[in-house]
Amino acid sequence: MSLPSATLEEHLRPLKADPRRSAILLDIDGVLAPIVEHPDDAHVPESTRRPLIEIAKRYGVVACVSGRRASDARRVVALGSIAYLGSHGSEILRPGTIAPEIDRELQAWSRRVQNFARDAFNEDLRRLRVRLEDKEAIAALHWRGVPDDEGAYAAVERVARAAEDAGYTVHWGKKVLEIRPPVRIDKGAGIVGLLKSTDLAAALYVGDDMTDIDAFRGLSELVELGRLGHALRVGVHSDDVPPALAQAADLMVDGPAGVRELLQALL
Repeated sequence: MSLPSATLEEHLRPLKADPRRSAILLDIDGVLAPIVEHPDDAHVPESTRRPLIEIAKRYGVVACVSGRRASDARRVVALGSIAYLGSHGSEILRPGTIAPEIDRELQAWSRRVQNFARDAFNEDLRRLRVRLEDKEAIAALHWRGVPDDEGAYAAVERVARAAEDAGYTVHWGKKVLEIRPPVRIDKGAGIVGLLKSTDLAAALYVGDDMTDIDAFRGLSELVELGRLGHALRVGVHSDDVPPALAQAADLMVDGPAGVRELLQALL
């Protein structure tokens, strides 16, 4: 079901009224790009890239905020004129640059997190076809599409308990466990860091998972700091959308197709 256009137009009015002082912030997987079994196969359809290119020309700040590495996020979207907050905001790849900026405190944790993850990535996890991803200060275990979903989840859960016992923070997503250092890493913190020195009339964030609730909170922080006049939080429906996301969102759209309609409505 599509959102009625009049209702959508009403929600978007503060952004469209002053686009040069508005920010458009978007998750990638499940939002701009359909979810696929193998993350490396993900891409943003050209029918979605076209309005995103026009939005980048018209709006003051446009960025993708992803759990992926910033360079990988740019590869999937294939657009160099916008910013990318990678690894849940712990790194920033600015428009036109090659190397991401990484927080020094997080860099100091990278080796410890990755050493723990490599030690924990045992033969049992390999047999279950769980995949280990290195994201600098974050290590991720993925099991989307594995033959034994329950067995993989149980094995990953054991790693989660060991990580917490060792003093790390764990974060669960859709078929993924992230092992993080005991410092704040979330999309909300990344968004606040990106926008806190900018005086914005309005900002929009679109996401589909639990990590995107942090991004919603980041917009609220900016409003409270007086750096943002109006915040719009948009959730994306899917078969496994977290109920908490729908509760935290100002409105919901239907999958990547609904996001594409939203982008077109911003123009």
